[in-house]
Parts: sequence; C-alpha cells; structure tokens
Amino acid sequence: MINQGSKVLRELIRILVRDLGILEKSDASCCGVSLTQCHAIVEIGREERISLVDLSSLLGLDKSTMSRTINNLVESDFVIRESDMENRRYIIIQLTEKGESIYQNIEESMEEYYRGIFHAIPEDKRNQVLESLQLLKDAVEISN
Repeated sequence: MINQGSKVLRELIRILVRDLGILEKSDASCCGVSLTQCHAIVEIGREERISLVDLSSLLGLDKSTMSRTINNLVESDFVIRESDMENRRYIIIQLTEKGESIYQNIEESMEEYYRGIFHAIPEDKRNQVLESLQLLKDAVEISN
C-alpha cells in the first residue's frame, strides 16, 4: 500500500508542478523576466533586504548561479546590490522602484490565480487541503 501511495503522490505532484510551472512561466515572462529572476524578485520583495548568500540558500541555487541572476537584475535596473559596511564581502540586495513594481505585479497576478484555485475547492474541504499541503511541505523539508 505504501509503495502504491508513493506512486500516486509522485504522479499528483508531477502534474501539479507541471501545471503550476506553466502558469508561473507565462506570468513571469509577461514581466520580461525569467522564472529564476521572478523567484528572486519575489523573495527579495518579501524580505525587502536580503544577502546574496541567504537568497541563494532560500532558492536552492549555488552562489555563482545566484550572482549571475542578480547581475542580470541589476543590469535591468530591478535590484540594487551593495556591500555591507561591516563586512565588504557580504552583499545586500534590494528592489529598485522598477523592481518593486514588477514584484507587486507578480504578487497580484499570483494572488488572483490562487484565489481562483482555492475557491474551486469545495468549502468544506479547504482546511483539509491546506493542512495536507502543510504536512507535505514539512515532509519534503525533513527528507531534504
């Protein structure tokens, strides 16, 4: 039963990732940024100021990949990068006004999309779905 359950879990997650990934790609591209840049903008926007190391860790990317992503965002005037006054090797990143505008656009479109999904779930099952997703997230974190 466990083996069959893990197969069903894998298939359901595969389909969810695929379907949600397509949406994220299309919404991110409308803002003129790649999916990785989109994720970086969202995390920077939520933190307001974040170190390059912390952002790399949060997104599960190596520091060199994150540096290239940030360099592209700096060139596009979406983020600013500055050295910490106490530790010059410590890089702090924050959104520019242009980056903040893209962040708000991404957040609004994602909120609207997920509100639609949430309302499509029968009302008496919504808490169950949220609890199950929390359990799934926790299990993934433990396994990683």
